[in-house]
Amino acid sequence: MKISVTVNTTDLSDLDLQQMVQLGIDCVDFGIGHSFKGVKEQGFPDLDELLVLKKRLRSWGLEMNRVTLPNITSAFMEEQPGSEKELENSINAVKVFGEAGISIVRQRFEGDVFYGRSQSYKSIQRGGMIGRGESVGLLSKKDPTPTSEELTRWWGNFQRAYREIVDVALDKNVNVAMHPSDTPHPDSPFGGIGLHRIIDDFPQKNVGFVYCIGTRAEAGGSSLVMDEINHFGRKNRIFLVHFRNVRGSLPTAGAFEEAMLDDGDLNMFKILLELDKVGYKGCINPDHVLTFAGDTPDLDDKWAYSNIGWKHSSLGFAYSIGYMKALLNALVEYKGRAY
Repeated sequence: MKISVTVNTTDLSDLDLQQMVQLGIDCVDFGIGHSFKGVKEQGFPDLDELLVLKKRLRSWGLEMNRVTLPNITSAFMEEQPGSEKELENSINAVKVFGEAGISIVRQRFEGDVFYGRSQSYKSIQRGGMIGRGESVGLLSKKDPTPTSEELTRWWGNFQRAYREIVDVALDKNVNVAMHPSDTPHPDSPFGGIGLHRIIDDFPQKNVGFVYCIGTRAEAGGSSLVMDEINHFGRKNRIFLVHFRNVRGSLPTAGAFEEAMLDDGDLNMFKILLELDKVGYKGCINPDHVLTFAGDTPDLDDKWAYSNIGWKHSSLGFAYSIGYMKALLNALVEYKGRAY
């Protein structure tokens, strides 16, 4: 297993890359589809610019691991006129990434998350660290869940788009990885049942997951995470792991809080052992770290108080990477073989 970090820009400084190397990071995941040069101009990345970026990363000993396709927005999911261009852009992006030798892409679909079903709040943890909390009970007025008919229509449009993306990706030797719905409210399209449904609908071996430990723990705790890693891992459907810890879950507490790797409900070494048991060889990524004193976090309004994207001199990321490297070293001693 290797360690990757997510960045939300392609404009990485030499300081960014130098600190990644100093911390022992192996790979870079690109979390925003429109960050690649060419997307704003033509709808999909420019191959020459992408190869320049890849070469620059390699000059520092880093690899491009996972990239993100241009978004499929509500316009496509609601079948609005002209929205087919979004799918065309995603397909062209797959071709470009495949040509550049990048093996994992993620496609976002508007509507896979039910916003307005829980209240985000600032979780203050040890020493004043700031993290993301979400509570169902704190929200006085909840937005309605889509109807069965609305969800059926949404899934049909997802299938239609995904089928074309998956087929092109298969030709280009690219894996297509879906991230679970975050926040994992009941009936979310890419919740526990939805993840199984993706595999049922798309049996191609290049279809799998960015398996987010934190998101799935929010849906059911440690036992759910261990079961899903065992199930999907045995099928070789886990392409990337978001390696993070949480406290509580929506079913047990009606709320959860993101936590540092050593300070949540999950035993991260046991999870690493489960990943090893199913033969996982990809990257583990410290996702949604907390904000330490002095940090300048990369925040997103949709996940308030979550420090999602890498920034140089982030103490939260540095702490997480060191902790993960220690776990990997411990795994070598425990298993008696190197990774």
